[in-house]
Amino acid sequence: MPVITEIEDLKRIYKRRVPKMFYDYAETGSWTEQTFRENSSDFDQLRLRQRIAVDMTGRSTATKMVGQDVAMPVALAPVGLTGMQHADGEILAAKAAEKFGVPFTLSTMSICSIEDVAENTEKPFWFQVYTLKDDDFMRRLVDRAKAANCAALVITVDLQIMGQRHKDLKNGLSAPPKLTLKSMANLATKVPWGLEMLQTKRRFFGNIVGHAKGVSDPASLSSWTAEAFDHSLDWERIKFLRSLWDGPVILKGILDVDDAKMAANVGADAIVVSNHGGRQLDGALSSIRMLSSIVEAVGDKIEVHLDSGIRSGQDVLKAMAMGAKGTYIGRAFVYGLGAMGEKGVTTALETIHKELDTTMALCGRRDIRDLDRSNLLIPKGFEGDWVD
Repeated sequence: MPVITEIEDLKRIYKRRVPKMFYDYAETGSWTEQTFRENSSDFDQLRLRQRIAVDMTGRSTATKMVGQDVAMPVALAPVGLTGMQHADGEILAAKAAEKFGVPFTLSTMSICSIEDVAENTEKPFWFQVYTLKDDDFMRRLVDRAKAANCAALVITVDLQIMGQRHKDLKNGLSAPPKLTLKSMANLATKVPWGLEMLQTKRRFFGNIVGHAKGVSDPASLSSWTAEAFDHSLDWERIKFLRSLWDGPVILKGILDVDDAKMAANVGADAIVVSNHGGRQLDGALSSIRMLSSIVEAVGDKIEVHLDSGIRSGQDVLKAMAMGAKGTYIGRAFVYGLGAMGEKGVTTALETIHKELDTTMALCGRRDIRDLDRSNLLIPKGFEGDWVD
C-alpha cells in the first residue's frame, strides 16, 4: 500500500487505474486549457505569513456553509460521470463525505441516481441542477430531490452552451464507454476497474434515463443532451428555478462582479465563484483572482464560496483568507475515488484537512473563521489591472 501524503499521490494511482477517457474527462479544460491551468497556478502566487509564539492549542477547522455545520469549509463539488470513475462512485463519495462531516453535491449528470444515493446514506446531501429548457423535467427533478430530503439546491448557471473540450471529443466520451478498437485496447489494461463495473447495475445517467421525455435508453440520451441546455437563460429564468426550492439555493458559476450582484438580488443564499474548473470559457480569469472583488461587492449580502483549482489544504486556507466562506473540491476527490473508492475519497479529505490544520497553526490562527487577508502576502495587481 503506497504512503499517501498529498493529493498528487492519489492522482498518480488514479491515472493508472481508470480508463483514459474518464481520466481525460476529469483532467481537461476547454480549448487551450489556459484557465484550467491558472486555476491552480494562481494559488501559488499567494504567499503565507508565518507567525510564531502564538498559542496553537485547541484549533478548529469547523464552520458553517449555508447554515450547515461542516468539519472544514470544503464541500464535494458536483461532478458528472462520477460513477464511471469507480463503480457506484457517487454513493461511495457521498458516504465518505457524510462520515467526514462535509457536504456532498450530487450532479444531475451522475451515474447513480438521487434515489440511489439517498438509499445508501443517512444524512441529507446537496443536489445540483443545470438550467434546462424542459420545465416538466426540471420540476420533477427538483421534486425528486425534495423527496430524497436534499439539504440544498445548487444551480449551475455557466453551462448554457457547453465549452469545447478537445480530449472528450477525441476520446468519444460516453457512459458506458463505446467499444471501439481504441477504447477496448485501453480498457484491457484497466481490469480491476472493469471487474468492479461489471458488478454494478449503475452504468447509465441514473437521473435522466427513464425520467426525461423520450430518453428510455443510452442511445436516446445524446440527442436529448444536445438540446436540453437552455440557451435563452436569463435572470427571470433563474428566479423561476429558485422558486422551485424552499431551502438554501446556491448559484454556481459566478465569475463577474455584476453577475454576483444580480445573484444576490434573485434570492440565492450563496454563490460559488467558479469557472467550471476551466471547462467553459477558456481565457477567463481564475476563480481565486476574481474572489476578492466579488466578496467586496456582495459579501455582506450573500455567502460567497469558491470552486476551481483547489488541490490542497493550503489552497482552502488561501481562499478563506481572501474572503470565501466555503470551498469545493472536484478533481481532488475524484482522484481519490478512482484510486481507491470510498477509502480514497476519505484519504483525500484527510489529506486536505491535515494540510489546512497545520498551515493554519503555522500562520498563527486557531479558528478557521479568523482567517483574513493579513494571513497572506498578496502580489500587487493580483486581481488584475485592466484597461477600462
